[in-house]
Amino acid sequence: MAGGLRRALAVGLLLLSSSVWAAKKVDLDYHVRLLPQSDQAEVRLTLAQGSAVRSLDFDLGDGSLYSDFKADGQWQLTPGKQTRGVWRPAADKASLTYRVRISHGRKNGSFDTRMTPTWALMRGDDLVPPAKLDQQDGIELVSRLEFELPNGWKSVETAWPRVGKNKFRVDNVSRLFDRPTGWMLAGHLGSRRTRLGETEVTVASPRGQGMRRMDVLTLLTFVWPQVQAVYPRHPTKLLIVGANDPMWRGSLGAHESIYLNTRLPLVSESGTSAVVRELAQVFGRINDQQRSDWISEGFAEYYAIELVRRAGGMSDERYEGLQKKLARDSQKVTTLRGEQINPAQVSKAVLLLQELDREIRLKTRNKRSLDDVLRGAMHLESVDTKAFVQLADSVIGESSKVLDTELLQ
Repeated sequence: MAGGLRRALAVGLLLLSSSVWAAKKVDLDYHVRLLPQSDQAEVRLTLAQGSAVRSLDFDLGDGSLYSDFKADGQWQLTPGKQTRGVWRPAADKASLTYRVRISHGRKNGSFDTRMTPTWALMRGDDLVPPAKLDQQDGIELVSRLEFELPNGWKSVETAWPRVGKNKFRVDNVSRLFDRPTGWMLAGHLGSRRTRLGETEVTVASPRGQGMRRMDVLTLLTFVWPQVQAVYPRHPTKLLIVGANDPMWRGSLGAHESIYLNTRLPLVSESGTSAVVRELAQVFGRINDQQRSDWISEGFAEYYAIELVRRAGGMSDERYEGLQKKLARDSQKVTTLRGEQINPAQVSKAVLLLQELDREIRLKTRNKRSLDDVLRGAMHLESVDTKAFVQLADSVIGESSKVLDTELLQ
């Protein structure tokens, strides 16, 4: 018996070591040179060994952001509504270089992303567009991102771990192709940092933009124990960036990062918090599909209220006032289904989730709650309305009466 066990262990170790040895690491370096005079960034992707990758097939959207492609190897551009660019790298060290426009305007004159002579607020998702990677077997790409800043620009912030002055390690376990996603900010910046639990939190904005950095950190410190209690996974780093008008007057979460217009109150008159809502989106990372946008949007708004309330930041009176407002705003809503839902539907989704929470607590004698449904949804690669109902039923231990509603048909 002992001999058989030893043999089995030896074979297991041999297999393990061969699989460890099998993955050959190849460097993929992203170099971003910011060019404020032309409102562009020059991006260079360099593969230490081009033969490791058969092709990278980029989705360039309508193509209007990108120009001046130069490649070692083959480059094929197919323009159209969905412009594609396919790079087949040369065998040895190979680079692809292109330019990308930074400022994106909206119809109302505001900006989603912006470059000025002294700073740039941008998204990594634009710098390196999404791509399908076809690589050789047994290859692991090791990705780093480095910025070359204009003269006089002091620093750059991203949500990725810093490995040098303007250099970051990009590693996304859920993706084959590691690209530097999330909000990024460079220039003359003011930053405040703190460690909350396992997470390094940075709040940064260009100087003179009126960002209340300490207020943001104080609010996060206040709700953080509740965040830790609800969400099983916590990012190692969280970046919050802000700027004033003419940046878009809203808030938006991306990979381990949040954008916040500096004119937005940290807690609105109705009692909800944009920062906490985006935090719930970033931590939850719920990927909904099949016209089930109500799930991720509803969860984010539900926890924006709930986390502040659990932390003791909302009186019962104010909570009841908020309930009445949600009911008023959503009284005409007949369905929650849709690719993108409007604010009234979000309000209705929150009321439905609150009702579901009460049902779960009642039927499980307070042993389970909506938190358990959230964690279940986080474990799924993607979730739709049908999967959500099954998840809730399994938490309750029987069919949910609350979810048996026309709203979800």
